[in-house]
Amino acid sequence: MDILVVDDEKAIADLVELYLRNEGFTVYKCADAAQALDCIQSHPLDLAILDVMLPDMDGFELCRRIREQHLFPILMLTARVEDMDKINGLTLGADDYITKPFNPLELVARVKTQLRRYTRYNPGASGPAQEYDIRGLQISRSSHKCALFGEELALTPLEFSILWYLCSRQGQVVSSEELFEAVWGEKYMDSNNTVMSHIARLREKMHEPSRKPKFIKTVWGVGYTIE
Repeated sequence: MDILVVDDEKAIADLVELYLRNEGFTVYKCADAAQALDCIQSHPLDLAILDVMLPDMDGFELCRRIREQHLFPILMLTARVEDMDKINGLTLGADDYITKPFNPLELVARVKTQLRRYTRYNPGASGPAQEYDIRGLQISRSSHKCALFGEELALTPLEFSILWYLCSRQGQVVSSEELFEAVWGEKYMDSNNTVMSHIARLREKMHEPSRKPKFIKTVWGVGYTIE
């Protein structure tokens, strides 16, 4: 599998490359956003690792531009630990977030987790075809496509899996803890805003008003539901 690493700190980029190559991945390194965008156009990629602080463009902006055309997983690297930075990155379409300094083995583990999830929710995944049609919201697990009133939605693998999980439990209230542990496969932390930020991004793509959404509704103090 091919992975893009975008970081202007050569030592970090080289370290990430070393660990990923040891796991059998092909690695493309870029020192700025312009090089990264050129690389994306030239090579089919399976995942991107983006530093937030780049010399020519904010890593969040680079993430947003990538999401305009590509659905492969994006993992953000940053030395900034403020919660708003994390929420900002995830809202723009990032799938995971890790702060510097980081353990290279943990980074590799997160890369593998994202790739497994991406493969699972993309065409070619094993298992029978499954689809839901809920008042004009159509979602197909076999084709990894989702449309709202006939207009296809460009969802990231995480956004798709969140929406699929809610649709598969139509009429039930799903807690943030259940949703996080089912989709991310990790233990939920009380202070985790990841689910909330992804739900907000989903509603935005579905042109849903945050106060009175027609599809993904918030049951305050409990979780989310699609009726």
